[in-house]
Amino acid sequence: MKKMSFVQLQVISAYSLLKSTTSIEQLVICAKKNGYKAIALTDYNVLYGVVDFYKACLKHEIKPIIGLTIEVTGAMHPETTYPIVLLAKNYQGYQNLMALSTKKMLVTDHQVLEYQLLKDYSEDLIAITPGETGEIEQALLNHHLEDAQQMVSNWLAIFAKDQFYLGVQLHQTIRDINEELQGLAQQHQIKTVAMHDVRYLSPNDDFSTKVLRAVDEGIKLDLSITSTSGPYYLPTVETIEAKFSEAGLTEAAQETEKIANTIQVEIPLHQHLLPKFPLKEGQETAGFLRERCFEGLKKRVPAADERYQKQLEHELTIIHKMGFEDYFLIVWDLMAYAHRSKIITGAGRGSAAGSLVSYVLEITDVDPIEFDLLFERFLNEERYTMPDIDLDFPDNRREEMLQYVKNKYGQDHVAQIATFGTLAAKMALRDVARVFGLNQNEANVWSKAIPKVLGITLESAYKQSKSLQQLVAKNDKNKLLFDTAKRIEGLPRHISTHAAGVVISDQPLVSLIPLQLGSGEIHLTQYAMGNVEEIGLLKMDFLGLRNLQILDNAIQLVKQEKGIVIDLHQIPMDDEETLTIFRKADTSGVFQFESTGIKNVLRKLGPTSLEDIAAVNALYRPGPMEQIDLFIDRKKGKVAIAYPDDSLKDILGVTYGVMVYQEQVMQVASKMGGFTLGQADILRRAMSKKEKSVIDRERGHFIEGALAKGYSEETAATVYQYIERFANYGFNRSHAVGYAFIAYQLAYLKAHYPHAFFAALLNSAMNNPTKIKEYLLEAKKRKIDVFAPDINKSFYVFSLKKGAIQFGLGSIKGVRRDMILEVIRLRKEYGPYRDLIDFLRKIDPKWLKFELIEPFIYAGAFDSFEYPRGVLIASLEGIIDNIKISGNNETLIKSLEPKYEVAPDLTLDTRLEKEEEFLGAYLSGHPAERFENVRFLKQAGYIKDLQSNQLAKIIGAVKSSRLIRTKKGEQMAFVVINDQSGECSITLFPKTYRQYAKYLEKNNILYIEGKAEEGLQEEKQLIVNKIEDASELSKKSSFDKLFIRVQTDKEKTETLTEMHQILKAETGNVPVILYYVESNKKIVLNDTEWVTISEGLLSRLEELLGKQNIVWQKGT
Repeated sequence: MKKMSFVQLQVISAYSLLKSTTSIEQLVICAKKNGYKAIALTDYNVLYGVVDFYKACLKHEIKPIIGLTIEVTGAMHPETTYPIVLLAKNYQGYQNLMALSTKKMLVTDHQVLEYQLLKDYSEDLIAITPGETGEIEQALLNHHLEDAQQMVSNWLAIFAKDQFYLGVQLHQTIRDINEELQGLAQQHQIKTVAMHDVRYLSPNDDFSTKVLRAVDEGIKLDLSITSTSGPYYLPTVETIEAKFSEAGLTEAAQETEKIANTIQVEIPLHQHLLPKFPLKEGQETAGFLRERCFEGLKKRVPAADERYQKQLEHELTIIHKMGFEDYFLIVWDLMAYAHRSKIITGAGRGSAAGSLVSYVLEITDVDPIEFDLLFERFLNEERYTMPDIDLDFPDNRREEMLQYVKNKYGQDHVAQIATFGTLAAKMALRDVARVFGLNQNEANVWSKAIPKVLGITLESAYKQSKSLQQLVAKNDKNKLLFDTAKRIEGLPRHISTHAAGVVISDQPLVSLIPLQLGSGEIHLTQYAMGNVEEIGLLKMDFLGLRNLQILDNAIQLVKQEKGIVIDLHQIPMDDEETLTIFRKADTSGVFQFESTGIKNVLRKLGPTSLEDIAAVNALYRPGPMEQIDLFIDRKKGKVAIAYPDDSLKDILGVTYGVMVYQEQVMQVASKMGGFTLGQADILRRAMSKKEKSVIDRERGHFIEGALAKGYSEETAATVYQYIERFANYGFNRSHAVGYAFIAYQLAYLKAHYPHAFFAALLNSAMNNPTKIKEYLLEAKKRKIDVFAPDINKSFYVFSLKKGAIQFGLGSIKGVRRDMILEVIRLRKEYGPYRDLIDFLRKIDPKWLKFELIEPFIYAGAFDSFEYPRGVLIASLEGIIDNIKISGNNETLIKSLEPKYEVAPDLTLDTRLEKEEEFLGAYLSGHPAERFENVRFLKQAGYIKDLQSNQLAKIIGAVKSSRLIRTKKGEQMAFVVINDQSGECSITLFPKTYRQYAKYLEKNNILYIEGKAEEGLQEEKQLIVNKIEDASELSKKSSFDKLFIRVQTDKEKTETLTEMHQILKAETGNVPVILYYVESNKKIVLNDTEWVTISEGLLSRLEELLGKQNIVWQKGT
């Protein structure tokens, strides 16, 4: 073996968050290029990057040295913490590093890790002093030699002499004490070792690293340092050896190689670390699982059915072969706890819904036999992977499930999984801009120049955006800003908790992975999801779904209000009213079907079954979207259904001959090519990942199998080409059906119990004013009464009262939660409040502040009392002062009886303004509601429905305006407009401002046309083309109208073309409204096709479309 040369033993990466620009992969590649045979990773306090570092080193044939730079109390100065570099000699040493990092990261900000603790974990570790920030080095730099000697003695009480080294460095700040360090080493019979403190890869990275550290510290940077290059880079082996040799430190440099030779750490990957399910003595897992399954089968399928028996036996056999009985029992136990605790669960997520075992154990609620789902898509004995069952719970009860797991398996055996937030393009630019001293508006200019493309990089943005190119070219500072942002882009910025991931082990987790404090009682892994799975631990997803909370809340409200207990397992899955919700695209609040785009698909398709709902869910995604029109046309009979081969009708018939699902790919490969379902799953994976070698190899197998089954080679080749084309887009049918179940259940409640549904929907959006407005608007359209908060009737959340929705007190902004809960408690204890004065006397004196009571009044919480809001506001301060003076003194109370002031009530505008301020919604109506006739005529939409880059028409009230001058000195305006559904900003450039400035007075109701855009903070905005006064338009709308009913048989292109020609020949001022019978849809034609009424016009239209379909409504 070739002799090893200098080894870098002190190296940090970007996983020392915001302290280095070095990615793991770049580090290892650069080390290889620079001649290193081994290299260490010693990030600050954490081991975040260790698994990726270890794999990268193996890949590039460099020896990995696993280390840690850990902060501990001083050996002589315990009031201060200092770093020490630790290296693992072997796997036991690596486990000790994990234990120490975990202990360090489990302490709070106010706690420290005592250096003596390292003694318990010193075995198989090497400790090296770190350089200028070390305690010993600081003592020497401050000429405290005796202290330094004592510190070394103290450390030698922790580590043996052959484990503890004094690091010598050549950096300018510390090189002067190298002789003293060598003297200390000789005195204590220990060795020195050469250290270089690598913080980045190239000298030119010094500036971007300083920027990154400034981001971390929240400071601005002195830009005069931009030209400097730094010393903390990774030099070549030859360069660093020469430098230490010149400094007379050759032995210390050689010591790095000797240390590396003593180190051999192997991190076992891809282990099978499935925990054992705890059973009573004498029970064994296979038998116990089998008993649970067949008990569950009797419950799920009471009548004996050979198909279910056979499939269950098949699945249990494979589960046993793969050794996954414990896994299924763990999940069964979790779900059994959820069911016992009345925690509603999802019908099924992912491929697990294809398992009959999952169904009979009540892990899922989708019958895989009924819906033709495939177990092999979930678990394939021909492709060994860990099973993956993802579990959905209401988001307000997910924590209960986590606590159950922690209590059952122990805090040391359960953790949530970490995820790293990275510096995406906009974030990188914003952070650098802030460090460069740019203000918010200047930083916004940079952000706005980045195209709104998901996951776009700065390099791609530069190619696509002329405004970004111009910014960068403007001056040297801008170029430096952009180049620096590119340098830090993609680096990890912070660690957070994965939305769903949980890891369970029957060994203490710290022996397998490092941990740190989580957001609650449950610890957080230091490794991200991929690394946790590579180690071989059992990972599960506990996802909190808002929609399950809505389901649960709505069911509870129905029970409270009507005494009806809804069992979601018993609702009919072919309910016409529920399917109508989907056909009309009335799916706001319905899981997976809320976007404008998917609503358009629903309207066109007109779903008639759960199958259709699942198919839309699967198709409405990038890729398969291109099949949507064909799917719709085939369902509606506009295009004949065709199959690649007629024998595939039983597989593709459910989707009208369109290959929608991954399971269909597998079934076709099995039926025609003779593949086992396990082989078919491998083929499906290869096709979805575009693994050309596998696809080409399996083509031969497929054709060979098809020939053996009697198909022609031409047919087989055609079908293989067909499935290859669609396999890349195919969606998991099990997942689509499982989520279609949740959507259907929500739609069922919306159709049959709309009051409860909307109350639950509003509860789910209490902190989202935009959604509150949207849902209130929908409820109003359905003629559902929504009452203001009431101090004597409201609970904290929205509730139902005699068929109406009552606002919750918790929706009032500016009021503390604990105050509201106290108000409700007092009401329960002492009965209803008689009036405002009674209320103020009963509550705790600490709440007697004008600013705490004012929101209640403006929100309408005291409307049920005698006095109106204006009087209560005018009287409030005097009443509070009176109560504070009198206290509980009966005599004073009688002599100082509070009085209500004589004052006018609030104007409607003020009332609405205050409701919006304190409730986030207009309960007393909205001024724009008076102009629904204009909305209809102009086919104007609501602000909530604005879509970026689309022409839009809205009607709304002017809330505020801001004038600025352009560089040319011309005035333009930014105006905030609101309607019943929300608010947006409209922009009037100088030309449109001059034309429409007269309309921009506060509270004016305007009809606005323009182009919708997305603002910097993803808020809605409109670039104005045209403005009209809504009241003027309203007067015009009382004139004549021409209604044309278009029957289904008249929806032919040629008929409609002729109709439009007739209309355009008689242009005028009478609006034309088309009513399409089949879709039950009204459309107001553009004013270019408005007409002048004449006998000739009416007779020609009647002849074309039928007399009964033409109605002239004369105006008033």
